[in-house]
Amino acid sequence: MTLAEAEALDAADPLAPLRDRFMRPDGLIYLDGNSLGMLPQASVAASADMVERQWGERLIRSWNEGWIDAPTRIGGKIAPLIGADAGEVIAADSTSVNLFKLLVAALRRDPARTVVVSEAGNFPTDLHIAAGAVGCVPGAELRVVARDDLADALGDDTAVLLLTHVHYKTGARFDMARWTANAHAVGALVLWDLSHSAGAVAIDLNGANADLAVGCGYKYLNGGPGAPAYLFVAERWQAALGNPLSGWMGHAAPFAFTDDYVAATGMKRWLTGTPPVLGLGALEAALGLWDGVDFAMVERKSATLFDMLLAAGKAAGLECVTPRDPVARGSHISFRHDDAYAITQALIARGVIGDFRDPDVLRLGLTPLTLSHVDVWHAGRLLGEVIASGEWQRPEFTVRAAVT
Repeated sequence: MTLAEAEALDAADPLAPLRDRFMRPDGLIYLDGNSLGMLPQASVAASADMVERQWGERLIRSWNEGWIDAPTRIGGKIAPLIGADAGEVIAADSTSVNLFKLLVAALRRDPARTVVVSEAGNFPTDLHIAAGAVGCVPGAELRVVARDDLADALGDDTAVLLLTHVHYKTGARFDMARWTANAHAVGALVLWDLSHSAGAVAIDLNGANADLAVGCGYKYLNGGPGAPAYLFVAERWQAALGNPLSGWMGHAAPFAFTDDYVAATGMKRWLTGTPPVLGLGALEAALGLWDGVDFAMVERKSATLFDMLLAAGKAAGLECVTPRDPVARGSHISFRHDDAYAITQALIARGVIGDFRDPDVLRLGLTPLTLSHVDVWHAGRLLGEVIASGEWQRPEFTVRAAVT
C-alpha cells in the first residue's frame, strides 16, 4: 500500500472522527498490543469532576448521588459491548479477583465435578489464579493441556472450561459458540476471559450461550491503568452460584451491618469490598466513546490495518504468528524474532510504541478507534528501516526494563 492509498482510506474512514476524542501525543504512533488503552479526553474532565466536586465538595454525600450504583450502572454500559444483558454484568475488582470468584463458584456447583480445564500458554494470571482456586476447594484439580488437546480433556469430572477468547500473545481467537457447546456437551460450564476481546472484536456471550466471563477495563476499553474489571454471569446461573469472597458490598443489606451474611440478588452478590470510585469514574467516561460505534466497522478497519503491518513484517523478513483469517484472531499482530525485545526498543526510540512478550514476540496492537491508516503505514515503514539498518543491535536496546 502506498502512502496516498493510506491517506485515501483515512479520508473515507467512518471511525476517523473518534481519534480526536483521545489524548494523542505528537510524534508518537501507539501500537501497544494492548496493555493500556489511550486516554480519552472525556476521562480527563470526568476525573477532575470526581476529585474536585464529587470528592472535594460533596464528600460522603456523593455515595447517594451516584457512587453506590456505579458498579451496576457501568456494568450495564459494558454489557452491549460483550453481547450481554444489562443485568448480567457488573464492574468490580480486578480480572484476577473476578476469575477467582467465578472459578470457586463453578467448582462448588456440583461436588462430582472437580476439574478446571485450561490451555497451556494461557495468560499467566489465569493459570495462577486457577491454581489458587482449586487449592481452596477440597479435591479440586487444575488440568492444563495443549490447545489441540482441550476437547479430549473435557469429561464428566469437568466443572469449568477456562479459556481466553483472544490469546494475549499470538492473537488467536477461539470460536466462542463452538467451545461453549463443547463444554456444555459434557455438562460443564465455560468461563471466558475477554481481556483482549472487549472493544477489539464483536462478542456475543448470550448468542453463544456462554455461562461466565471476566474482562479488564484498561485495555481496549480505555479505562486507565489499573482500571476496574468486570464480570458476567448469565441470568440462568445468578441464583445458583455464590460469591466466595462474601464481602459487605455483596450483602443483601450492606448498611444493616448484621453479623450474618445474606447474599444480594442478581449481580450485586458479586461485589465484595468498597467500589474504587475514582477508577470507575474514569472507566465510565471512556465507555461513552462506544455510543453508536458499529463493531462491523471496527473489525473491517482492524483487518485492513493488520494486512498493512503483515506486508511490512513479511518484507522485513519477520515471521507472523497471528492467524491470517480475521475471524480467527483479535486486533493485534505478533511477529517472532530471536531479538524481538531489542527490535521493540528500537521501534520505541523511533516513536513507535509496541510491546514484547517473552520469549521472542513483538506484539503490535491495532486499535481502530485511535489509529489512522497513515499511522500504520508509517509504523510499517519504520519497522522495515529498523530491521534493515540493524539499529536494533545497539547495546542499549538489549537492556531489559522491569515492564516489557
